[in-house]
Amino acid sequence: MLYTQNLEELIFNRHEILDTDELIVLSGYLGPRPVARLEELPFNSRVIYGMYGSEGIQTRLHNSLTRIQNEVENLNIFYSQLPVHSKCYVWRKQGQIIHALLGSANFSINGLTTPYREILAETTRDTFNPLNDYLGHVLNNSISCLEIGGRGIQEGVEPDEASIMTLLMANGQTHNASGLNWGYMANGLPSLRRGIDDACIPISIEHIRHYPELFPQKLTERELVDVRGRRQRSNEAIELIWDDGITMEGLLEGTNNVDGIAYPKQISSFPAKNEMGEYLRQRLGVPLGQPVQRHHLDRYGRTDITVSLLGNGIYSCDFSV
Repeated sequence: MLYTQNLEELIFNRHEILDTDELIVLSGYLGPRPVARLEELPFNSRVIYGMYGSEGIQTRLHNSLTRIQNEVENLNIFYSQLPVHSKCYVWRKQGQIIHALLGSANFSINGLTTPYREILAETTRDTFNPLNDYLGHVLNNSISCLEIGGRGIQEGVEPDEASIMTLLMANGQTHNASGLNWGYMANGLPSLRRGIDDACIPISIEHIRHYPELFPQKLTERELVDVRGRRQRSNEAIELIWDDGITMEGLLEGTNNVDGIAYPKQISSFPAKNEMGEYLRQRLGVPLGQPVQRHHLDRYGRTDITVSLLGNGIYSCDFSV
């Protein structure tokens, strides 16, 4: 059986039809949101970050994964010291494989939730023993994510690209109907079609021109809808890791036309657009239901957010003072 849609729910619900006591995930790249969700499963899980051996791991992603490791009892996170790009989802019973899915989908929101982008396929029983041997070899050459904490992340690398994203308009004031005040209209009244605390991080054409690798092109105008209702107008599913450790799912959505090529226009939280708005208002000390003004940002000490690409749909957002 081959699967091309709803891969996240496939992985998290598969145990309901299996007699299993363990899930092993081997993924070239990881996102913190699905890793944290493994706490929901009624058995132990092991997750292996495959490309650590050749690419290392950025500090913020590492910190997010170690925090999850310390909080979730039925989970062990490993970093492979061999460069491994495989994507394997394996259910075992008393150490023996009973079911496995192999394919192209990384264990991240970006890899699991966009229809038809990635595939996973069931393997046949004749592959179970060699696959078990393969996983054993990778695990024997892996270390716990906690093992590198004491001596630092010497293999860690800098983000692929970073940009300072202003939260102000050209006139030096906050936006009237976008940005931190996406839930309002240009006349200052609450929007009729958005929540009052909705917010986004605007992406300007100049951001795209100066940092062309930070935000991906929008390659299609499909109207597919994923299992959680996200319309697929090429709105890229991403994960955001904030400087204080908070993570949230997000979208790169809207359209900026740059030299005839479509790029995203804003970063929003998903599925609730007010998640980002409420979070930023809390940090700024602005009560919910009120617009954010320039003086709130001045009082806080910052009028921008540094957005960094950690890779494969994972972004770091730094709003620290």
